[in-house]
Amino acid sequence: MKKLVFILAAFFALFSYELHAQQKVLIQTSVGDIVVLLYDETPEHKANFIKLAKEGFYDSTLFHRVIKDFMIQGGDPLSKPSKNSSVLGNGGPGYTLPAEIDNQFIHKKGALAAARQGDQMNPDRRSSGSQFYIVEGRKYPSQYMDRFAETRGAPYTEEQLKTYETLGGTPHLDGQYTVFGEVLSGLNVIDNISVMETGSNDRPKEDVYIIKMKLLN
Repeated sequence: MKKLVFILAAFFALFSYELHAQQKVLIQTSVGDIVVLLYDETPEHKANFIKLAKEGFYDSTLFHRVIKDFMIQGGDPLSKPSKNSSVLGNGGPGYTLPAEIDNQFIHKKGALAAARQGDQMNPDRRSSGSQFYIVEGRKYPSQYMDRFAETRGAPYTEEQLKTYETLGGTPHLDGQYTVFGEVLSGLNVIDNISVMETGSNDRPKEDVYIIKMKLLN
């Protein structure tokens, strides 16, 4: 009996370690590497992102929507070369995720967040099952932040205000979309993608691919 308890304890310890070890994900793109951290506080989004990365779901997909001083968006399976789709932004894995909006996580530069349909069609603010965006944004002096605090329904902490003032971001999205991670390295890659020339529907004229995602221990 003691042996069985020991084996079970060892199994759960290993399982717990693996969950922690898989918090970081390497996103290899055609213009450089990005490493993101997935938040434990948004478990459904974290588990889903890990699952899709393991399956190779994101491999060969594009950053199909890029807006300077705002964000870069990817994760649409219809953007794979084999799909040959001209209209991008509507693809997904066939399901959505419940919102996990947490005011401790803001849309600072480098924030990893889930794309979704607008409130009129999606009042519960459920997230796309695969599409995500990484924030580029711009800097906001603290005296302009009251209106964003009102929109999100909670005041900003001093640390959050300082982050928007020094690092920047997109505070108008706070409280509206699920932020489930952040960039640990590769912000320069985000910078480079965000200023690329775009055509219709904000698609870069030069394709930027996600080559592969890899879980980091």
